[in-house]
Amino acid sequence: MTQSRSIMNEISPKLGEMTADMLFGDIWERPELSKRDRSLITVANLVALYRTGQLKGHIGRALDNGVTKSEISEIILHTTFYAGWPVGANAVQVAKEVFDERGI
Repeated sequence: MTQSRSIMNEISPKLGEMTADMLFGDIWERPELSKRDRSLITVANLVALYRTGQLKGHIGRALDNGVTKSEISEIILHTTFYAGWPVGANAVQVAKEVFDERGI
């Protein structure tokens, strides 16, 4: 379990339960989109919304789901032109942390 999920379960057990059951147990498991596709969408949304705290974990999840480093770079570039330069500048910093931690 990730640290943020552990904290969520400690502070708001119901939110932790709903996240596990509804978000990751239902939404992420729906067959209409692959987990890879869901990761692409999620990373783009988190970049656009400047959600740094969630972005790091979801970039890692995206890599685990088969999204490549170059594809993540392209998501950041593409989203920057729709959501603004600051979100792109922020996202590259977060992506670098993830890439460095994974040695890629």
